[in-house]
Amino acid sequence: MKTILIVEDTHAERQMSSALLSHAGFEVAVADSAETAWLWLNANPLPNLILLDIVMPGESGLDLCRKIREHDGWKDVPILFCSSKAEEFDRFWAIRQGGNEYITKPYVPQNLVDKVNQFVN
Repeated sequence: MKTILIVEDTHAERQMSSALLSHAGFEVAVADSAETAWLWLNANPLPNLILLDIVMPGESGLDLCRKIREHDGWKDVPILFCSSKAEEFDRFWAIRQGGNEYITKPYVPQNLVDKVNQFVN
């Protein structure tokens, strides 16, 4: 079973993404901050994809993305940014920081599943 790590500070968003991806057949792990995600990554096998919010208290999703890309063992894990930041520059900058794809909230549920499948299957 493919594992998706969801890094999202908003409880409702985390729950919705988790339920959606679990229903689509993925094993889901969740972290409520970049710092928690970093600890999770150090203690677990590498997930097949990281679904990453950008704006979070403390370290941002962009900061976490850069750290992951600098890590020899993790640099190839796909990162799908999921953010309410909808400007084209936000998308450009997230991809420039190492993200593989960008989806804007609110999203159509099937679009999220399709984007995840694009990278893990």
